[in-house]
Amino acid sequence: MALLSVRDLSVTIGPVQPLDRISFDIDKGEILAVVGESGSGKSLTAMAVMGLLPLIGGKASATALSFAGQDLRSLKPRDWRRLRGRRMALISQNPMTSLDPIIPVGRQIDQVAVLHLGLDAAAARARSIELMTQLRIPEAAAVHAQYPHQLSGGMKQRIVIAMALAADPELIVADEPTTALDVTIQAQIIQIMVEAARARGLALMLITHDMGVVAQAADRVAVLYAGRLVETDAVGPIFGQPRHPYTRDLIACIPREGQAPGTLRGIPGSVPGVFNYPPGCRFHPRCRRAQAVCAAEVPPLRHDGIAALACHFPEGATHG
Repeated sequence: MALLSVRDLSVTIGPVQPLDRISFDIDKGEILAVVGESGSGKSLTAMAVMGLLPLIGGKASATALSFAGQDLRSLKPRDWRRLRGRRMALISQNPMTSLDPIIPVGRQIDQVAVLHLGLDAAAARARSIELMTQLRIPEAAAVHAQYPHQLSGGMKQRIVIAMALAADPELIVADEPTTALDVTIQAQIIQIMVEAARARGLALMLITHDMGVVAQAADRVAVLYAGRLVETDAVGPIFGQPRHPYTRDLIACIPREGQAPGTLRGIPGSVPGVFNYPPGCRFHPRCRRAQAVCAAEVPPLRHDGIAALACHFPEGATHG
């Protein structure tokens, strides 16, 4: 049984539906990368999984939404508070929005262990310093007493990761965890986070637009476009033989070592806004393989084992 199971998840915010019937699983100990350009619905997926949509006036519907066999669709706010932090944890895009500026960072990690594990102050502090050391924070005991403004962006994000790990969760949802960081620090933070997940055998839902990160870190990949799931598969087939034209275009945009100046590729056009979703396949206005049927009919999401694909004319198939 999958640790997290999502079936036909849709999200509505007021009169619009920015997320339309997406489905995926995450197994224990697995790293699933959820990818796509900005506006594809990645962060909304994270918020739905974590039960945070009410904060933005959103509502989720699904034929199945379960964690470790527990149905998440009917959880009350009190039940969500017990689940979040203890068994499911979130790492957000900007560490400054996750840290209280007037409380030392170590105490903020301590609070997670005190609240969810019932540790006393001394045991929680010892646990926090041990976690900080494992996350390569030098002089962890000294940093434990410092305030967020005294730390670099990369160090703050390590503190946020420590907070997420403090109660030994089974699943971490990392929503673009390196967006606010200097590019030289991003790869280091991803490596630290993935190593921590592997060492603890916990599942990681890594939301990102960086396909290079995906290639290095993920076991499986789910590709979103304009609020719909278009392809999912193991990382090897996704990069070795992508079947959806959008997946292929995303991979083609990855910068390569020794690439000549001016040859970096992009995808023509942009992701449509939620009020301007086109009919049929939402990628068809940007797709070089599109035919008339693509504008008229929504391609069904066809499953084949762990893989799924929604395309009328996939890569490698006869185009005609």
